[in-house]
Amino acid sequence: MPKKAASPNLLLLCLFSLLAYGFLQLSCCYCSASSTTSTREVVVVVKREDDDENHHKIKGMFVFGSSLVDNGNNNFLQVSMAKADYSPYGIDFPLGPSGRFTNGKNVIDLLGDKLKLGYYIPPFTNPSTKGTKVVHGVNYASGGSGILDDTGSLAGQVISLSQQMRNFEEVTLPDLNAQLGCSSRESLPNYLFVVGSGGNDYSFNYFLRKSSSSNYTTTTSLEAFTSNLISKLSGQLKRLYDMGGRKFVLMSLNPIGCTPMAKAMHLREKNNKGCDKKLNQAAHLFNAHLKSLVDVIKPRMPASNLVYVNSYKVIRDIIRNPSSTGFSDASNPCCEVATIGVLCKRGGSTCANRTHHVFFDGLHPTEAVNELIARNAYASNLENEVYPINIKELVRM
Repeated sequence: MPKKAASPNLLLLCLFSLLAYGFLQLSCCYCSASSTTSTREVVVVVKREDDDENHHKIKGMFVFGSSLVDNGNNNFLQVSMAKADYSPYGIDFPLGPSGRFTNGKNVIDLLGDKLKLGYYIPPFTNPSTKGTKVVHGVNYASGGSGILDDTGSLAGQVISLSQQMRNFEEVTLPDLNAQLGCSSRESLPNYLFVVGSGGNDYSFNYFLRKSSSSNYTTTTSLEAFTSNLISKLSGQLKRLYDMGGRKFVLMSLNPIGCTPMAKAMHLREKNNKGCDKKLNQAAHLFNAHLKSLVDVIKPRMPASNLVYVNSYKVIRDIIRNPSSTGFSDASNPCCEVATIGVLCKRGGSTCANRTHHVFFDGLHPTEAVNELIARNAYASNLENEVYPINIKELVRM
């Protein structure tokens, strides 16, 4: 059926907007109102080229990964041991304990602040995350999970990266299309897709298996394991692209060998800062492959734009010289940790000055560190911090 011509009233509205406000660029976006009607809803989008705030407006974010970007999905899993829905987690967060594995905001919250989204991205597993609540994005990340489906089994119930993708495709996407009255190919280019996964695949899968299975040690090299992770991640990104995703943010692994938990392991070789050399070697290798993936995957996703965020460098630089960035403790957890040294003890004590600590528990950084990571991701112009562009530039594209 041929498209209807824009009505005179619409043309007058566009002309009035242009003249009254001096806007330099104006576009009219057409979206199907529903599959059951032949009418078309007209949305007038007015942009001003010299107004930076209009540049970085996006519809929202869809977030996938593990505990560093999880905002409460595991709260709703019945048998998961990887939860942060109790005090002292959230001691500095406006809503209190929420399932975020830190004292305050995580990187996703802080990126949302810089993008001026004006809301927290809701967790997928919350039964209320449906209808209008999915319009500005959904967080699927699950603490303890990994790129591989069997990573996280020690934590009981977690949601693997592949299952997170299925949750987006099979549940959220049809809901989103119904809410917006658009196909996914029309709507998804207006969203950021953030992926932060892989650390648990080393800490709680590869190296755990190496220590318990001589057969696994001899048959799987670190390079082969890493290549497999990148291959699977590449497939998931292509899957999102085929659905309509166009703007992607890939979070590097942190220095996983420098966490308080890793430093407490006495059986492995350490560097002069007490960090586990093999874990950091694994993170280095993964990050190198992940950064290369930005260019390697482009021929398969020609209309996409990807950004690699080097959070490893942020934490490494702090550990090397804490005082230069306002930190005084880059080794110890801020909270009183439970027996195995990973998560905070329920109702346990915390350090007096959380802004001076790098780590809140045995694995996860404080909000102060998350802020530095988010700041670099959003606005850094250094290619060893973000590649090839920053998020501020990405959302303008």
